[in-house]
Amino acid sequence: MKILLFGKGGQVGWELQRSLAPLGELVALDFDSTGLCGSFTDLDGVAQTVRAVRPDVIVNAAAHTAVDRAEAEPQLARTLNALAPAVLAREAAALGAWLVHYSTDYVFDGSGSTPWQESDTPAPLSVYGRSKLEGEVAVAGTARHLIFRTSWVYAARGGNFARTMLRLARERDKLTVIADQIGAPTAAELLADCTAHAIRAVAAAPHLAGLYHLVAGGATSWHGYARHVLARAAERGQVLKAGPDDVAPIPTSAYPTAAQRPLNSRLDTSRVRAAFGFHLPDWQIQVDRMVDEICG
Repeated sequence: MKILLFGKGGQVGWELQRSLAPLGELVALDFDSTGLCGSFTDLDGVAQTVRAVRPDVIVNAAAHTAVDRAEAEPQLARTLNALAPAVLAREAAALGAWLVHYSTDYVFDGSGSTPWQESDTPAPLSVYGRSKLEGEVAVAGTARHLIFRTSWVYAARGGNFARTMLRLARERDKLTVIADQIGAPTAAELLADCTAHAIRAVAAAPHLAGLYHLVAGGATSWHGYARHVLARAAERGQVLKAGPDDVAPIPTSAYPTAAQRPLNSRLDTSRVRAAFGFHLPDWQIQVDRMVDEICG
């Protein structure tokens, strides 16, 4: 099996390099790769790369993920999140290759409190959400596809919410964190490992192609997430000015942003668990591992 990975330098892409390597020959590219084009701003170059590599599987972990910045650069967001995946879908169909793509809870409007199912009607609130939905539609146009919608992705590598909370907790006596947005913090390594298992599964059972929600188990708010991170760090001996009880909840309305966020980002994972036999651990388990790694 030959696998072509785009976006190798991102949080999910970095973990995919590890999880996909045992499946076969892996060609991993990023926007600044030399030799083969991995930049989604060069749509012709991306198409030429797929034709040159002739992979059995294309995994797209590249995207415009700066949600607020996308409001000011909608065409770039659309190019990276919709037009480039459409090119991959076209080239995958021509080769008969599988295409794996990642999407987001931002395709929904965040209303209600019930976990969203794959069959629910999308209604994105932002440029980012609309561009990701357009990308989904393009990828779903090729028969051999897997689309994984996820939320609140993090990794120990690079910047993330937990690192920000720990830095602020060392500097300040009190913190304020949004408490009315609800979702599941999901580890990049969980997405990568599930992706590898799913690729193996669809190779033997092509009828499993389709759209799936894939997040960690349980749900919390950003406020609950912050409290958990600080409590775990304190257990690991970190000296903090602000502990979990010093984190005050605030509504989304108190922290205006360029892009509107969905309040309900809960995703129902029944379908992916039934299809692939996944056990999706509660979000706290891998958050604890990340905090332990950050704390050394």
